Amino acid sequence: MAISYGASDPILGDRVLYPYFFRTVQDDQIHYKGIVKLLKYFGWNWVGIITSEDENGERELRELSVELASHGICIEFVIQIPETQQKLNMAAIEKATSQVVIACDPITTFLQVPRARCSDRCPPGSRKIRGEGYHTCCYGCVSCSEGEVSDGTDSIACQKCPDDEWPDKAKVKCLPKSYDFLSYEEDVMAAVFSFLSILFTFITALILGIFILFWDTPIVRANNRNLSFVLLVSIMLSFLCVFLFLGRPVDITCMLRQTAFGIIFSVAMSCILAKTVMVCIAFNATKPGSYWRKFLGVKVPNCIVLICSSVQVLISIMWWSISPPFQELDMHSYQGKIIIQCNEGSVIAFYCVLGYMGLLAAVSFIIAFLARTLPDSFNEAKYITFSMLVFCSVWIAMIPAYLSTKGKNMVAVEIFAILASNSGILGCIFFHKCYVILLKRERNARRGLFGYSQS
Repeated sequence: MAISYGASDPILGDRVLYPYFFRTVQDDQIHYKGIVKLLKYFGWNWVGIITSEDENGERELRELSVELASHGICIEFVIQIPETQQKLNMAAIEKATSQVVIACDPITTFLQVPRARCSDRCPPGSRKIRGEGYHTCCYGCVSCSEGEVSDGTDSIACQKCPDDEWPDKAKVKCLPKSYDFLSYEEDVMAAVFSFLSILFTFITALILGIFILFWDTPIVRANNRNLSFVLLVSIMLSFLCVFLFLGRPVDITCMLRQTAFGIIFSVAMSCILAKTVMVCIAFNATKPGSYWRKFLGVKVPNCIVLICSSVQVLISIMWWSISPPFQELDMHSYQGKIIIQCNEGSVIAFYCVLGYMGLLAAVSFIIAFLARTLPDSFNEAKYITFSMLVFCSVWIAMIPAYLSTKGKNMVAVEIFAILASNSGILGCIFFHKCYVILLKRERNARRGLFGYSQS
């Protein structure tokens, strides 16, 4: 039986080969595990090894390399010192990037913690990428992609945030996305549009009151007062339709905003068209024995308004039946925002509504333009021409702006078009009449009607 106080070769622990050999120290495998624990504790994964160039050194290098590799620690260099060499060559160590060296032999290290990493740690908000070379310990860092986060160091991959969340600036954690719509509380545009809508509604109601008060005067009667009343009410309701576009969209407001405005505005366009047609009929009816006399009265304009408005009603009913508008959440158009908007459902129906209003406006414009030279005592064709020119200009400019925007900006463009076109019609057709009614009363008499037409 033999007892040793210094032999640490693991083979001496084989009880078959050395049944009577005992030692007072543990074998080298325990040392290797302790070294690995120390390296892991400090986060070192890029080391060098110095060992002797003999059988024991080869064994130590082989067993230590296996232990290191099993824990993800890489070896940058190995220096084996021959028995005949008395002095360590420091050139290889000085060229190395690692500052941690494992020495298998004792070595001193009308005083400070050394650096033992091939690469710096990847901070939170980034992930590893494969570096040059074949060592897994050498890598680079890259920031997480848009919509992804990593909350730890040396992350292998970033995690994608849920659809209703977005990374913070550091890309460390996901935060809830903010909701984006034309809000009464947060958007100045909503307050401005509300004020303008109420203001123009009040002005329209005031003009309607003036026309009702002076309903039997020549100017009001000469321009078909019934059509004027319907037109003013339609314009007033069109201004109020703006409130369907403001605030958080829901299914019912999405269904009503386009169709309600389309129907109401089509009534207004039909009234203007009827006014324009009646101007031409009234002028031709003044000729002796004219065929057009039988079309004078309220039947023709009423039929025009009813038929033209009914077409828009049918389009809206088909729209609701086939593919009605609905509320949707757009989570991907803008970073960090969920856009609450109205999906128009059938795009074809949406453009049919707009196109039909444009058709009515174009027909009114053409007829009014052709009749603009008729005596003013019979018509308001030139004023309708100007109003339709304003309407067409506004909506032609609106369409590309509408298609190139999203979210609340798209809604703001349409609201602006509604306010601008309605106010253009109101101003061009009715402001000059109110001026004559209130300030030039001598022109609003039968004897002054011709004089008014020439002024």
